[in-house]
Amino acid sequence: MITATIVPGHRVASGLNGDPRFPGGTIRLQMPAFLKHGIDLGSFHPGTLNVSTAPFRHRVLRARHTVRQLKWHPVEPPEDFSFFDVTVHRTDAAPVSGWIYLPHPDTKPAHFQRPDVLELLLPWMDDVAYGSAVRLEVPADQMAFEL
Repeated sequence: MITATIVPGHRVASGLNGDPRFPGGTIRLQMPAFLKHGIDLGSFHPGTLNVSTAPFRHRVLRARHTVRQLKWHPVEPPEDFSFFDVTVHRTDAAPVSGWIYLPHPDTKPAHFQRPDVLELLLPWMDDVAYGSAVRLEVPADQMAFEL
């Protein structure tokens, strides 16, 4: 397990940044395209929870799912995405399972993340706040964390 801190994101995945290219957010727009590849995001909140693992960075070993050249938007170019299993542990709540959502930086046109930030797709969770600590349980054969 690795300790992480909840941090603000770009608010593009949820649509809360108001970008007219992505009404309702990128996750809502991507859901039908992912479903065609057998990846059902229907049980998750349509936005990401961003966490920082600083000073550690992640290293991809083996994704649970990878989709290449996903054309999810009529104007934006296709992108590659990978998903990794994650369970989020909080002090005063039951663990919540979901996925680490990783748009590949080499195919992503904008909104890059720092190397210590991960985007999590999870069911809605009450009482999460920026600056809160969580612990991430990620299968050791899928992702490693290094200084």
